[in-house]
Amino acid sequence: MKKILLFASGTGSNVENIIQYFKNNPDVKIVGVLTNNPNAKVLDKAKSHNVPTLIFNREQLTDGFVFDKIAELKPDLIVLAGFLWKMPEDIVSAYPNKIINIHPALLPKYGGKGMYGIKVHQMVLENKEKETGITIHYVNEHYDEGEFIFQQKVAIEDCKTPEDVANKIHELEHKHFPIIIEKILNPNS
Repeated sequence: MKKILLFASGTGSNVENIIQYFKNNPDVKIVGVLTNNPNAKVLDKAKSHNVPTLIFNREQLTDGFVFDKIAELKPDLIVLAGFLWKMPEDIVSAYPNKIINIHPALLPKYGGKGMYGIKVHQMVLENKEKETGITIHYVNEHYDEGEFIFQQKVAIEDCKTPEDVANKIHELEHKHFPIIIEKILNPNS
């Protein structure tokens, strides 16, 4: 049994999509959803699928509380799905190539601190990009600088607003993220 631990900060559309994707797979279990946002809609989505949740603050992320919780759950893979805080170095060091993130752009473009969600899509449009996409990457001690696992492009010449771009990005995320997670968990299949 492979165990996935999810981290999210917002609405949780990717979290819900991942839970749905694996819900009938007897070889994979979602062991929890952790969030730094007590008002995150992801909490309701996780609870509706009977997935345990935990809310933590910045101090608990850095003082060992979250580290201990992860160790207790023993995940095979930690998935950041719209989680906006940087993972502390002790967690990254303890789980090398076991923490992945999805970024709503084609890294290395439009990455780094403060580059998330609609802000990314706004910059992509302001720079008159003809395409954008998603990057799934391993997490290291720097924002959006871990080794790339997967990228997928999409044309955005017909997009007029950041929300138009977001819609295309969500389609890519929902289509590819669970499949890539499955490949990481079962590299030989």
